[in-house]
Amino acid sequence: QVQLVESGGGLVQAGGSLRLSCAASGPFRTYTLGWFRQAPGKERQFVAAIKWTVYSTYYADSVKGRFTISKDNAKNTVYLQMNSLKPEDTAVYYCAARPGPIATTEIEYNYWGQGTQVTVSS
Repeated sequence: QVQLVESGGGLVQAGGSLRLSCAASGPFRTYTLGWFRQAPGKERQFVAAIKWTVYSTYYADSVKGRFTISKDNAKNTVYLQMNSLKPEDTAVYYCAARPGPIATTEIEYNYWGQGTQVTVSS
C-alpha cells in the first residue's frame, strides 16, 4: 500500500512561487508519481508526473516552463516547484501514484494524497 502526504500549500500573490512536497511510503519506487489539481467546480486536472526509477518527467501545457517536478531519493519525496504563479493556478493540489509509466488521467492513478490548497491572489 502506497501512502502519500502533501504539504507546502498556501496563499501567494500572482508572480510568486511555492514548493509543494509529497512524502511517499510503501512500495512506490517502481511507480510514477504525479501531481493533479482541482479548482472549485472543475474536474481534476493533470499537472505533472515523474517516473521514479528513470527520472522521466511530463508536464501539462498550462504549466510547462513555470512548474518543475523533482524527487529526493533519500527523503522519499516528490516536489512541485511552482514559479510565476497565476490566479488560475488556484486549486487543491493532489499527489498521486500509479504502477507503470507516466499517465495523465485521474482514473489511471491508484493512490492519492489528501490534497493541499494553493491560492494565488491577483
